[in-house]
Amino acid sequence: MTTLGVWIAALLTLFILSFLYKDNPFYKFAEHLFVGVSAGYGVAFTYHNILIPNLYVPLFKQGDYTLIIPLILGIMMVLRLFPKVGWVSRWPLAFVVGVTAGISLITYLQSNALVQIRETLRPFNTFGNVVIAVGVLTGLTYFFFSKEHKGVFGKTAKVGIWFLMITFGASFGYTVMARISLLIGRMHFLLSDWLGLIK
Repeated sequence: MTTLGVWIAALLTLFILSFLYKDNPFYKFAEHLFVGVSAGYGVAFTYHNILIPNLYVPLFKQGDYTLIIPLILGIMMVLRLFPKVGWVSRWPLAFVVGVTAGISLITYLQSNALVQIRETLRPFNTFGNVVIAVGVLTGLTYFFFSKEHKGVFGKTAKVGIWFLMITFGASFGYTVMARISLLIGRMHFLLSDWLGLIK
């Protein structure tokens, strides 16, 4: 079974990589298989790890009747699958979006905004603290559109652009390196586990 699993994984990897040549039936098969398996796994995971322990057991076995409200909202959301009553799903969706936005705002303020403000206000006793402060101030200057970017103000805004471009470049480079590491992992699997060319 281990050998069979390695062969299946290797063939599916080659099917996905075949897209580098052009779109073909092998790639489409692997893509649809991935989407189908992911959807099936998501449904099974949600049922066994979310619905049963968090809804069914507390509501029907432990008598926590406050969970009737999320049960009703969940049923309303599923009604989106039926065109005639699909409009009902907008209510629970609006509720989820509103609650998520409220929680995310508080989380963002605590984890990002306040942390950045604190890091910017550190004493200028190291070169890194000076760079952070200059980057924040010049970046904010660039986004200040009420004054025309001319003279000293314009030069400060240009420094802010440089800081922004360096930040975006580093972020993009990190993303590319993450993808390259995934490719290296797949190549190592093909050459080591499947073909046994390297150890």
